[in-house]
Amino acid sequence: MNVLIVHAHHEPQSFNAAMKDLALAELRAQGHAVELSDLYDMGWNPVASGADFGARANPDYLVYALEQRENYKRRTLAPDIQAELDKLLRADFIIFNFPVYWFSMPAIMKGWIDRVLISGVCYGGMRFYDQGGLAGKKAMLAITIGGRPHMLVDGGIHGDLNDMLRPILRGTLAYTGMAVLPPFVAHHVPYIGQDERVSILEQYRMHLRSIDTLKPMQFASMAQFDDKLYPLTDGSHI
Repeated sequence: MNVLIVHAHHEPQSFNAAMKDLALAELRAQGHAVELSDLYDMGWNPVASGADFGARANPDYLVYALEQRENYKRRTLAPDIQAELDKLLRADFIIFNFPVYWFSMPAIMKGWIDRVLISGVCYGGMRFYDQGGLAGKKAMLAITIGGRPHMLVDGGIHGDLNDMLRPILRGTLAYTGMAVLPPFVAHHVPYIGQDERVSILEQYRMHLRSIDTLKPMQFASMAQFDDKLYPLTDGSHI
């Protein structure tokens, strides 16, 4: 299996980086081919702009998604985007490894998604959810967060963690067609001791050893909607 790890943490000695390193070693030991995009180390540019395109379908008004489609066809995407898109398309399984910032991902990773998950390839037209351009691939979040488990459940102070991550899990990964495996979550990381850190890393190792048997999360299927995307109510999609 081809694996891509997209990693976003500014500190190479962080626990989040230790998770990245463990995933690299464990998955390669399992016999997988693993590529890494270490966004801070790469100096990744997160800002989507007209500079991303070597040719413009409309030089006077930037419609970013339209230019993504046209420049992909012409092979005139910016070299950094094309290189990451090639990695993405090679991958069977993508791990997004990051600390949770403000109930979301770091800006540098959001910028990777904005620039690399291009219209016309990853999604577009009626190609989303199970019909998305990345259908057939698996994706998973591997995250660190300051909160304790009881804070991140329904009725907890922060609410359910999967609700917090909905824009990523549903609005990005599932939307583009990927099967979304349950996230691996390292809780309370800034406040735990070494023994707990070792234990969490071992739990992550076991999680990575079960990727073939983990049941994907459930999201919308295009078969549940008509050609105008109204929900079917007569049971004909069942």
